[in-house]
Amino acid sequence: MPKRPPLPPSTSTTLVETLPTYGPTTFSDNMPLPKMLVFDLDYTLWPFWVDTHVTPPLKPKDNSLKAVDRWGETFAFYTEVPGILADCREKGVLVGAASRTMAPDLARELLKMLIVGKGKEGKEGKGKGVRAWDYFDGVQIFPGSKTKHFSLLQKQTGLKYEDMLFFDDEARNKNVEELGVVMYLVRDGVTRDVVDRGVKEWRRRNGHEGKAKVNGDK
Repeated sequence: MPKRPPLPPSTSTTLVETLPTYGPTTFSDNMPLPKMLVFDLDYTLWPFWVDTHVTPPLKPKDNSLKAVDRWGETFAFYTEVPGILADCREKGVLVGAASRTMAPDLARELLKMLIVGKGKEGKEGKGKGVRAWDYFDGVQIFPGSKTKHFSLLQKQTGLKYEDMLFFDDEARNKNVEELGVVMYLVRDGVTRDVVDRGVKEWRRRNGHEGKAKVNGDK
């Protein structure tokens, strides 16, 4: 079997060891936040096409902070992604995934294998990592239009489309905005700065600029 195309050289710089200690600035500025952040996977949360670059079987590496495929290639999230997932949980913002990959089972396996940093004391256990999968409140991974993914996420969560913010690296997926979702185009993976810019755009589109939260708002 011929070996599949090589990974882009930037992948080697994206491996994560621990969770950073700071979050997106928009998470602490007392302004309204989306109720759910939804992320594409390929070249949004991780720097590869899972249906092109990853060949099963997969094995965990470095306490599941990374995964290794059949050819010995290493896979992990973009550097700031684990911290962002933890930030969302801490802030009470739901997290979703919407991917049109042709390898949905492999994508799910990766999400369940990769561990997000070091866990805190509590139900996750002292010093233990948390599966990335467990940070997601809604996961829709299958080929097709992203409008279908969001229709299912909306039914699953009961949220209004206007309360969702979507991060994706493909401009064609802006068709989800027909539903009322705000999409922010990702150029080189999700970072805290990208999340901040997306949240600010969501506020602008929904008329939340300059509106501080009051007691009881989320």
